[in-house]
Amino acid sequence: MADPELNGPQAEAVAHVQGPLLVFAGAGSGKTRVITYRIANLVACAHVPPYRILAVTFTNKAAGEMRARLERLVGGDIARDLWVGTFHATCAKLLRAHGHAIGIGKNFTIYDSSDQKAVMTRALRELDYDDKRYPPRAVLERVHKEKQEGRGPDEMGLDSYMDDAIKKAYEKYEAALRAANAVDFEDLILNVVRILERDTDGEGERMRRRFEYLLVDEFQDTNAMQYRLLRELAKHHHNLCVVGDDDQSIYRWRGADVRNIRGFKKDFPEAGVVKLEENYRSTSNIVRAALGVISPSREREPKELFTSNEAGALVDVVGVGTEREEAALVVGAIRDARDSGIDVRDVAVFYRINAQSRVLEEALRANDVPYQIVGGMKFYERAEVKDALAYLRVLANPKSDVDLLRIVNSPARGIGGTTTERLTAWASVHDLSVFDALARVGEVEDLAPAARKKLAGFRDLMLDLREGVAGREPSAVLEDVLAKTGYTKALELENSAEADARLENLRELGGSLRDYEEEARAAGAAATLESFLERVSLQADVDAMKDAPRVTLMTVHSAKGLEFEVVLLTGMEEEMFPYKGMDPGRGEDLEEERRLAYVAITRARKRLVITHAATRQIFGTTRYGMPSRFIRDIPADVVRVAGARSPRARYVDRAAPSSSSAPWRHPQRPPEPARAPGERYVDNEFFGDDAPSDDDGLGALRRGSIVFHERFGNGEVRRVDTSGEPAVVAVFPGWGEKKILAKFLKRA
Repeated sequence: MADPELNGPQAEAVAHVQGPLLVFAGAGSGKTRVITYRIANLVACAHVPPYRILAVTFTNKAAGEMRARLERLVGGDIARDLWVGTFHATCAKLLRAHGHAIGIGKNFTIYDSSDQKAVMTRALRELDYDDKRYPPRAVLERVHKEKQEGRGPDEMGLDSYMDDAIKKAYEKYEAALRAANAVDFEDLILNVVRILERDTDGEGERMRRRFEYLLVDEFQDTNAMQYRLLRELAKHHHNLCVVGDDDQSIYRWRGADVRNIRGFKKDFPEAGVVKLEENYRSTSNIVRAALGVISPSREREPKELFTSNEAGALVDVVGVGTEREEAALVVGAIRDARDSGIDVRDVAVFYRINAQSRVLEEALRANDVPYQIVGGMKFYERAEVKDALAYLRVLANPKSDVDLLRIVNSPARGIGGTTTERLTAWASVHDLSVFDALARVGEVEDLAPAARKKLAGFRDLMLDLREGVAGREPSAVLEDVLAKTGYTKALELENSAEADARLENLRELGGSLRDYEEEARAAGAAATLESFLERVSLQADVDAMKDAPRVTLMTVHSAKGLEFEVVLLTGMEEEMFPYKGMDPGRGEDLEEERRLAYVAITRARKRLVITHAATRQIFGTTRYGMPSRFIRDIPADVVRVAGARSPRARYVDRAAPSSSSAPWRHPQRPPEPARAPGERYVDNEFFGDDAPSDDDGLGALRRGSIVFHERFGNGEVRRVDTSGEPAVVAVFPGWGEKKILAKFLKRA
């Protein structure tokens, strides 16, 4: 399927049909275009049935964009028959069809991170383990690592007493999931691989025959189990096309193995190799900056990223005194971008760790700059939303103990912790789910009559709600749940601002269900409670981004796969980026930090501003920072340096370039008005010569003057108060308005 808009390497990758193919796709080189055109070529020219093609990626957002492009290329009817989705969503779909081979019911529940922690906490308690010595989150993390390597409890390495304890916790955790007909995220892939490798009742072979062609986006982010899955699915035909960039492998901490892409030719020696090296996203100066940072990387596949785009503005590297000044600079940069006609939704602020966002948020709020944070609390993690979803999940899968225990007393029904503990213990002894135990609540000896009555009432409520599920749209089921359980009424009776906000969130959940139903109708699919709950469980941070006029704040890890007109990359200091916790002395840690910096730079299309601070308050301590080593790797001729590493540094233009390429400017102090000797003004003007400023550097002040305070940094004077000891009311970015005695201020 030839296309005049494809360059030579892109066309080569699209035209490849039989056998494995490895596509190294540099940042901004059009890899999604290659994948979608390749699928269109397989359907139109190779006459491959669309339902025999599987395309997988890592986020719902990326999968949605791919699906939308395919609809334009091959038409909606054909696109609907293609398998396009994330690894986890694809495996969830396969597991619902084939999971019976290993004892997993079709209506299984997918437990999110908080559900998993609750199950592990209960398992550790049953084992009588001290949660200080065996923190549930840490034990769960170890279990996840074992699953990512394809190891069950019996296959774990036992090198210490602690390993033996974790093995027992792993066994308990798995038993609890099986009893609840539930899986965690790692199970989705692990269980599909088990079906493929064991081929129980021929289900593995049936699964393999589903797909003739596999295409994988962001292949450098795959872990061991994901790669095993792909190899199993392509075992007979080897029609596996993987697209990725080892320079953008940044998720080693969650199991991603860059060796998968670097060693692909060893596993598939007959594979064709194509390199996409032309960047279509960024200006030439940004591309050269990125190449300068990544070139020193060891063991990378040689690639020379280039672009035919214009040189564009120089990369601004700005030294500031403190993180407060950095935040003020960010505010000024956003205003400049907006004033130049750039939509604020096309401006992003990056940082290495989430803790850096607090000061930035304070500054943005103080200056009324709208923003959204990617990676903060997700909508579906809010307590009232999780409660509503827990009701829906119990209706779909009554064996889900975690969900049932969450809602048994929400809203309050007088069912206390002691009652639920006794019921849960009795259910465990009799090998029953808590829901099944409710049906026999009269047999639980150590329950008081009043407690039995309340539990029986809850059981009857849930049975009534379950009867109303069949044949109804999910949004109607939610309305029933909120009304019949009294959840909405309880919040209305609370009559507080917080309760109103929670009601708004529940209304938003209803809107989300209706949107889902509309999408399902448009796709000619049935809108079911199970499929909506699955979609919610597999939601990623980046999927929750709103297309609203707001600046985006995010860690660099969250920025992967996105692009913006303007990127403000903050905190580029040694031990911040590269991060101290990554132990830059260890080679692979530093290599991943370098790749992370490369990803950050290549998100920018037109403007890139990099900031570093001389001192930074973070984690309750003061850090004295040196500029990141990655800044030194950027070619000098694409950089414009501004600012100074001093406690009162401000962003000033050292090179006085033309206005078309001027750096972001921090607000400058206006010139002082003329005044007579001894003249003294109040509020909107300035102190005269008789103000106590002979040796404090304060001088004459007026509204709009810039002052410096040791704690709050630079601030703009709003008014002067001379009713007592001279004082100044000034606004400090990130701190708001402060009244401070003049003797504690200096002229900035």
